[in-house]
Amino acid sequence: MEGKITYFDKVGPDNTEVTLKIAKQRADELGIKTILIASTRGDVAARAVDVFNGCKVVAVGHAYGYREPNKNEFTDENRKKVESKGGAVVFAQHALTGLTRRPTPPPAPGTPPAPLTGPILEIPDIIASTLRMISAGIKVVVECGAMAADAGQVPTDQDIIAIAGSGRGADTAVVMRASTSRDLFRTRVNEILCKPLVYAAGGPPRPPAAAGVPAEAGARRPA
Repeated sequence: MEGKITYFDKVGPDNTEVTLKIAKQRADELGIKTILIASTRGDVAARAVDVFNGCKVVAVGHAYGYREPNKNEFTDENRKKVESKGGAVVFAQHALTGLTRRPTPPPAPGTPPAPLTGPILEIPDIIASTLRMISAGIKVVVECGAMAADAGQVPTDQDIIAIAGSGRGADTAVVMRASTSRDLFRTRVNEILCKPLVYAAGGPPRPPAAAGVPAEAGARRPA
């Protein structure tokens, strides 16, 4: 069989409407009724419940306290709109980059924070970085799939459409079979529908300079 992938020449919110349109078309073709949306403030999720009328839209946002203590970036207005149209909103710790990051120990009274020495590299970090080699959005759909499955909001025995972005907006859509974080390696990305062709930090990596030839001024490695 043959499939089609749409590549965007830049990342970010300018791709949101096209991404939703591509995902809607494929959802209709396959009869998929569960739509997973990675959404920090809820703007893409609020738009998605209009586009995917008749489907269950599951928005996954940051856990409370991710930016500020006791607060969440997902706006109340967007949450009410998603839920009023039969959708669900999940706030959870990142499945791949939660407790694996070195914590900052609280200082003893009257003393400065203890310095942290040496990096910690855990298996979830390796998984996340490997998925980012394809695109930031691919890492996000796999991670949010696990977060939503852990919350019981998406099935793990049926295909879903998952949509994510590279920071803001949406620029990546896939057909996937989600899994819980406990069984993460049962996740299957069956089809990539669209993604950016460039890296979130800029263009694709440059080829190494020939021996004795200086790199182009201002060139940098991709983040």
